[in-house]
Amino acid sequence: MKNNSFDDYVFKSKKGLSKELVCQLSEQKNEPGWMTDFRLSSLALFENMPMPQWGCDLSHLDTNDIHFYIKPLKKMERSWDDVPDKIKRTFEAIGVPQAEQQFLAGVGAQYESEMIYKSLLEKWEKKGVIFLDSTEGLKQYPKLFKKYFASVVPPSDNKFAALNSAVWSGGNFIIVPKGVHIDEPLQAYFRIDAAAFGQFERTLIIAEEGSSLEYVEGCSAPVYKENSLHSAVVEVVALPGSHVRYSTIQNWSENVYNLVTKRAVAYKDAKIEWIDGNFGSKATMKYPSIVLKERGARGQIVSISVPKEGQHQDTGAKIIHQAPDTSSHIIAKSISQKGGRSSFRGLLKVAKGAKDVIAHMKCDSLLVDDISRADTYPNIMVEEKKSAVGHEASVSKINDEQLFYIKSRGLSEEKARAIIVNGFIDAFIKKLPMEYAVEINRLIAADLEGSIG
Repeated sequence: MKNNSFDDYVFKSKKGLSKELVCQLSEQKNEPGWMTDFRLSSLALFENMPMPQWGCDLSHLDTNDIHFYIKPLKKMERSWDDVPDKIKRTFEAIGVPQAEQQFLAGVGAQYESEMIYKSLLEKWEKKGVIFLDSTEGLKQYPKLFKKYFASVVPPSDNKFAALNSAVWSGGNFIIVPKGVHIDEPLQAYFRIDAAAFGQFERTLIIAEEGSSLEYVEGCSAPVYKENSLHSAVVEVVALPGSHVRYSTIQNWSENVYNLVTKRAVAYKDAKIEWIDGNFGSKATMKYPSIVLKERGARGQIVSISVPKEGQHQDTGAKIIHQAPDTSSHIIAKSISQKGGRSSFRGLLKVAKGAKDVIAHMKCDSLLVDDISRADTYPNIMVEEKKSAVGHEASVSKINDEQLFYIKSRGLSEEKARAIIVNGFIDAFIKKLPMEYAVEINRLIAADLEGSIG
């Protein structure tokens, strides 16, 4: 257990969930009455919904043993120099200032329950790009916020979407104006540093007609004995002709339950891409989804999960074709090692009347040893005959013949294994900017270390 967490908080709620906590949180944020009512009705939904009995084992997740809201600072900072040193060192260790200076259009950093730092390059501000934390988005753009908030992921969607809706805090509110193409990534970093804590950010992205952006997020937490919970909701609205790429690299510690809901809606000729990397966590349940709502919309989801000892990553992808002339592609990779378990749940659905749809789903699993496990649960629902839908899946192991062939070129067994793994994940790596591809390779190399024999 690490003892270096920043514990000089402005506010820290008692453990447990209640109406009083929800009202207190809303009051702290000075929210309008409709949001308080929304939170309370969401809390009622959460309390009445059963815990999922499929996917990961959640029997040891006790919401009565979690702090649901921790406010680390009185206000969000616009200058990195003004961030307290103890928090600053946490983010500097993962390269936040360097990344901002080198290649980002904007960056936000969330510590515990709130965004503590936000910055956007002036050239994008002048073009009308909105890049705020969600609390500020509600305050500054109340009509726009209310129009889109919970329009893609309603509280009734699932138990943890309801929980997020009741206690959400932090996250990002992004609007890219019509015709604006942001050619540098917007990035967010989410850090859990407290023990027995729940982080519930809410991110809302609207790409207006003919615009484009790339949003990248990274997540991390130290290791504690107590369990923590990360339960985000992300909503993306891609209006006609827009293009949104959403990339996630999550490297949670082994005591974090990662239970999130992420969904996008694509309108006429819009394109949505999810690039999803999952490392660490005690249990992950995450299924990025895209609704292709109007003619010509396109969607692609590329994901990788790397579970190891004591970890179960139940991940997947969902694409729903509601309109004709739409297309989609799902590529999922998993690498299970040291007794880790990966589960892929994929859904391709073609609605009646959605003619001339082209959709394909591919899931490949690699087992590094004899004690790990991989499962696939594909679901294909086609209600329109005039469509082309395909699915393929494979499970393979690193075998002696492969290792012998590569080792005969003078490489060690560990390097030989790394070459096989890197070839396996090539489709995923190609979707990432160079600096993130390097980070993924580093994470996988670290996870594979010591896995020989």
